Amino acid sequence: MKIVLLDAKTMGEDIDFSPILNIGETVIYDGTSPQEVADRIKDADVVCINKVVLNEEVLKKANNLKLICLFAIGFNNVDTAFCKTHGIKVRNVPGYCVESVCQHAFALLFSLTENIRYYDDFVRSGKYEESGTANHLGKPFDELCGKRFGILGMGAIGRRIASVASAFGAKVNYASLSGVKREEEFEEISFDALMAESDIICLCAPLNEKTYKIIGENELKKMKDTAFIINVGRGALTDEEALARAIDNGDIGGAAIDVYENEPPIGSPLMNVKNNEKILYTPHIAWSSVQARRRCVEMVADNIKAFIRGESTNDVI
Repeated sequence: MKIVLLDAKTMGEDIDFSPILNIGETVIYDGTSPQEVADRIKDADVVCINKVVLNEEVLKKANNLKLICLFAIGFNNVDTAFCKTHGIKVRNVPGYCVESVCQHAFALLFSLTENIRYYDDFVRSGKYEESGTANHLGKPFDELCGKRFGILGMGAIGRRIASVASAFGAKVNYASLSGVKREEEFEEISFDALMAESDIICLCAPLNEKTYKIIGENELKKMKDTAFIINVGRGALTDEEALARAIDNGDIGGAAIDVYENEPPIGSPLMNVKNNEKILYTPHIAWSSVQARRRCVEMVADNIKAFIRGESTNDVI
């Protein structure tokens, strides 16, 4: 059985792939361009990917392919319809990064809402020493306690973020986009109510036909002009042009962005926001604590081993 990893570099140079290498013949590529995919997977039995796109055009040339393993929860970069009709199994790694994403979401939230960059610059510049006062309150900030905290996407990550927000004293609500009714600890409200009533909206939803650019100009206009968006889900959950405009026009309080419609975000309107202090960026790292990446590799190895044993419990399709 031949295993091919197409974009190992996205997992970090500090990560050990031994759990996968020990299974059998394994070829590892640091990265793979769209033009290289078909040739590299043509004789593979198992393909492991993080960001590489596996569409029908390349999959139909992979005659030996039996299993696709994702170093990720989402599988929007795989043509699952093609896989289903051609007997190719697809397995993801749900739950591997819950703590990492939750932690990063609050790092973004507090860095943005407490104006950490401003205060750090104030001290580093020497202005604090020159001020002659014991403190400086140039950018007032609010407590999270008592705020309305909205979750869009109440999966494992959304639940964990909700529980931490609740521990800070926030009132947590969520909106369901799937239409599936479940018993949750927190109150479900309509999507419109979530947009209109929340002081913070955290995006944790998967990307699909229902959620693509679900937050556009109309939705942003419903928000409070003091409200913040934290996106640790998928970049295309928002209309980036509309979001950039809302920030610059003062229609919302600001946004912290870890994910982008195109990554890297070349040409993204979010890169041209003029009101720089109201937006905070990170390069899609919420998932990537050392522990989460190690856990991810181990889970992918387990998925391959389970497939070899003929187990199907982890199949996406």
